[in-house]
Amino acid sequence: MPGKMRVETTVNGEAVEFLCEPRQSLLECLRDILSLTGTKEGCNDGNCGACTVIMDGRIVTSCLVLGVEAEGSQITTIEGIAGAGRLHPIQQAFLEGAALQCGICTPGFIVAAKALLDENPNPSEHEIRLWLANNLCRCTGYDKIVRAVQSAAAI
Repeated sequence: MPGKMRVETTVNGEAVEFLCEPRQSLLECLRDILSLTGTKEGCNDGNCGACTVIMDGRIVTSCLVLGVEAEGSQITTIEGIAGAGRLHPIQQAFLEGAALQCGICTPGFIVAAKALLDENPNPSEHEIRLWLANNLCRCTGYDKIVRAVQSAAAI
């Protein structure tokens, strides 16, 4: 088995370097090596979206990306969404609209919703539901999440 590999990447705007095994997922690297535990592990097979991050401008399920694939990439996790001591409008909308309950899926939804609003600042309800279709929630029933995204889009 090969040894650990060195990875240089940018996470939440900061250059980072870490060592990981070739088989380790980006999710494991973020949580276990870089101590960015906001990204949650749900299913660990790419079906729930809890581990969603933005990588080079695209949303990805970090459990399906190898840590070594992050070499040279720009990655944004839930920890990188807020800025300057203030919540991002999507985070504020989730809070104010009670669009979260247990919290396992919330980081993935917020990251995916931010990516949607970056690409389309005024999405329709249908577009929001399609965009977030890969993120699963067992607590909220989705309506509060959709309303939170609509609220953030209105800001």
